[in-house]
Amino acid sequence: MHMKLPNHIGIIPDGNRRWAVKNKLSKEKGYVFGLTPGMKLFKLCERLGIKELTYYGFTTDNTKRPLIQRKAFTEACVEAVKMLSKEDVSLLVVGNTDSNMFPKALLPYTIRKNLGSGGMKLNFLVNYGWEWDLGKTQHSRTTNRHSIISSLNSHDISRVDLIIRWGGRRRLSGFLPVQSVYSDFYIIDDYWPDFKAEHLIKALKWYNNQDITLGG
Repeated sequence: MHMKLPNHIGIIPDGNRRWAVKNKLSKEKGYVFGLTPGMKLFKLCERLGIKELTYYGFTTDNTKRPLIQRKAFTEACVEAVKMLSKEDVSLLVVGNTDSNMFPKALLPYTIRKNLGSGGMKLNFLVNYGWEWDLGKTQHSRTTNRHSIISSLNSHDISRVDLIIRWGGRRRLSGFLPVQSVYSDFYIIDDYWPDFKAEHLIKALKWYNNQDITLGG
């Protein structure tokens, strides 16, 4: 059976802290257990021929969390990008680099880089805030869709077809508000560190049955 696959999948890898508590660890210990799932998911998407993948690393709002947690999720994001940079990808990190919360180790990736033999467009949102993303649009004074998109800080990230969120929460948490206007949204109740391949397969089977109209 031929399945209709999304071109671009957005990943909200939530539930790391709740997973840690469930496993009798302190909250900040959960983030490092999200690294292997991130790689497994990437490899699966690569095999399936998914053209673009965006991971929600951390937001400007997340930086209000206790220092020990902030340090842990920042280190996990840096490590995740380093791991993925060893693959054949077109890698981009998007986030507010003017803030000292943005990890300096990731600055080289804030311009899209073709790594290895290139391949899937892989985006990582780090110290990302929707207000920051939309910041330049106020100067464009236009309702023209293309003009608005080109003035986004995330203009090099395309429209998201499917968003998958782990951890059971039914909210977008500021994820790419412009690119996600017509995204289909699939929730997995399991926490992100408990990622299984079947989570992705179920989400794709569900997506295959959606009527994609883009409002038309």
